[in-house]
Amino acid sequence: MPTTTLKITGMKSDDCLRLVMNAIQDLPCIGYVDVSLETGEAIIEHTAMVSESDIREIIEDAGYPTA
Repeated sequence: MPTTTLKITGMKSDDCLRLVMNAIQDLPCIGYVDVSLETGEAIIEHTAMVSESDIREIIEDAGYPTA
């Protein structure tokens, strides 16, 4: 499974973390997801049916810029 690692800015609380996690998990074909509030890093395993740009878009639509 491909793995995508992204930096997410703007997360300040557990509520922010849950919102980002739920947004990512709403995408189809997502395997493992780990989002760290402390580092702002997200590690996402997904199938080839989901691109990095799909993941970035869903996170940014939730209100959190990615780098």
